[in-house]
Amino acid sequence: MKTKITSVAIMLLFSAIFTYAQSTQSPGPAFGLLGGINFQNLNGKDMSGDQLDNDMIIGYHVGANIQIPIAPEFYFQPGLLFSTKGAENTTGPVTSTYNLSYLELPLNFVYKGLLGTGYVMIGFGPYVGYGVMGKAKHEGGSISYEDDIEFTNTVDASDPLTKTYFKPLDVGGNIFSGYEMAGGLFFQLNAQLGMLKINPEDNRISDDESSIMNTGFGLSLGYRF
Repeated sequence: MKTKITSVAIMLLFSAIFTYAQSTQSPGPAFGLLGGINFQNLNGKDMSGDQLDNDMIIGYHVGANIQIPIAPEFYFQPGLLFSTKGAENTTGPVTSTYNLSYLELPLNFVYKGLLGTGYVMIGFGPYVGYGVMGKAKHEGGSISYEDDIEFTNTVDASDPLTKTYFKPLDVGGNIFSGYEMAGGLFFQLNAQLGMLKINPEDNRISDDESSIMNTGFGLSLGYRF
């Protein structure tokens, strides 16, 4: 159900952007479609306060944004992305992979300076993400177990130990740089640093020192019109 809602929301956003772009030729906001690859990890501390030793996984992002002029060469660029994140962890013979999917709202400020026939871009700003679905997969030898991740702010003492839990809300910062060609095609290198811990309060564990945050970087290719 969540997957269908996410797909419909993205399709409606794209339809609105195309309709607006085709109905106006006046100067003003410029719309962009973009997609690309994510290299993501979950960093922080475990329940004992030790640093997490996770490996990156590869995900993707797809979405749209609008570029609004606020001063010569400076723009406000809000957007909406569907982005996949997570990490992989190996403990003894068991490898666990956590895949998290978010609807993400980046709120970037962008500088665009003329370089050749196009523009060099440098941007930064906060983002807010909300978890819509996720999978946890555990593999060891011939045994494999996969289950849906549950998004919740608090884990109660009666909740099952076999379930994986994360908070739905994620907040952090973006920074990116790239180049936009004269025809509207652009590419950029993105980096993100989560600033809000996404592991829930776990009432099953006393003296829990865990603190888990999303971090990663990625490459985007897009078109602005």
